[in-house]
Amino acid sequence: MDGKMFARLGAIVFIAVAVTATAIEMTRHEDAPIYQSVDRSGAESVDPLRAELIRCAGIGEAGPRDPSCLRAWAENRRRFLAPGVRPAERLPDAPQSPHPTATIPAPAAPLQPEEVR
Repeated sequence: MDGKMFARLGAIVFIAVAVTATAIEMTRHEDAPIYQSVDRSGAESVDPLRAELIRCAGIGEAGPRDPSCLRAWAENRRRFLAPGVRPAERLPDAPQSPHPTATIPAPAAPLQPEEVR
């Protein structure tokens, strides 16, 4: 067989694989997503600032020119940065291991360079 024959055979095999992959993809059914969508209606009624921040994020470039968005962002910064506004949350205690932890030995003294002879 010469080079032209190999090229034609390669092209036919490539087209056959492409057609087969396309047919498989077209007959494939989408599975329903496993996760549930989050209902934000309850969360918006609890915190109106959060609802306003979501609205401001959704309006795009008009947000920096909207006075209510500017007030909402200022209030969000005040809540986030002001000390004592939020209660300090205590981190959970580390789980106690049934095995005692190994102690790490102290590092050895640094090596001194040898004297040049």
